[in-house]
Amino acid sequence: MNSKAKAQAIFKDNLQSFFFILPAFAIFCVFYIYPFLNMIFLSFHEWRGIGPMHFIGLQNYKELMGDNLWWDSMVHAGYITLIALTFQNALAFALALACDREIRMKRFYRVVFFIPPVLSEVVVGLVWNWILNPEMQNGQNIGFLNHLLYTSGFPQMVHNWLGDPKTALTVIAIVHSWKGFGWGFIMLLAGLQTIDKQFYEAAKVDGANAWETFTNVTIPMMLPVITVVVILTILGSMQVFVLILSMVNEGLVNHTDVPVTRILSSMTETNRFGYACAEAVIFGMILVGVSFIMKKLSDKVKQA
Repeated sequence: MNSKAKAQAIFKDNLQSFFFILPAFAIFCVFYIYPFLNMIFLSFHEWRGIGPMHFIGLQNYKELMGDNLWWDSMVHAGYITLIALTFQNALAFALALACDREIRMKRFYRVVFFIPPVLSEVVVGLVWNWILNPEMQNGQNIGFLNHLLYTSGFPQMVHNWLGDPKTALTVIAIVHSWKGFGWGFIMLLAGLQTIDKQFYEAAKVDGANAWETFTNVTIPMMLPVITVVVILTILGSMQVFVLILSMVNEGLVNHTDVPVTRILSSMTETNRFGYACAEAVIFGMILVGVSFIMKKLSDKVKQA
């Protein structure tokens, strides 16, 4: 076969391969690439969702830089993320370590720990809204937690958990961590099971205790998995949205605002779709930047 025939055969094979991926590529362009590019385009305009658009350049971005409510929502999301990174991932890692060992009913625990992540966020939010309900009816607390505290002899601890700015974010962060720890648990458990047991046997022969084995064998071998879990935790926690909407009945109140709820408010309350797109662009850039920084830090730690 001459070179021309080979080139034609290669081109034909490539063309056939392209037609196999064409449907998926078309869906990706229509539902991902086009909306993304159109969002950037709209961020340079003033638009009320219907009617003509007016080009205003960087005005939306300039206004956003001085929007205190927006940056407060970023702080709120950062606080939720911080709790998720510490409490949620520490709990997931501890349970993964426990289930990686030979304990009774460990398969049952794996199933139970993965139940919260597969539940609907709306269902979880509504259930926890009922648990934390501060209202009273016929002299009795409706909410399960407040009723339990009152009947247990702790009436001074009865509280409006979601209505108080001092407790609302912490409660939401804990519920979010409870719902999401199962994903980290499954990924960390899978990572632990890929570690060759010979490393532990070698550490035992060298006289390493449990803590030395954990810090010198388990953690270094788990760094790639831990990095993925941390990045996914950041991305998921910064974008928490449905859980807050279903837990906070009063609507979008300032002390529970996060970036996605601010974007929603810009579209539904003030009909400023261009400004909402500018918020989404800045938010996306922040998430990409944080993920990039975490990946670089992880690479440096692995090289050290």
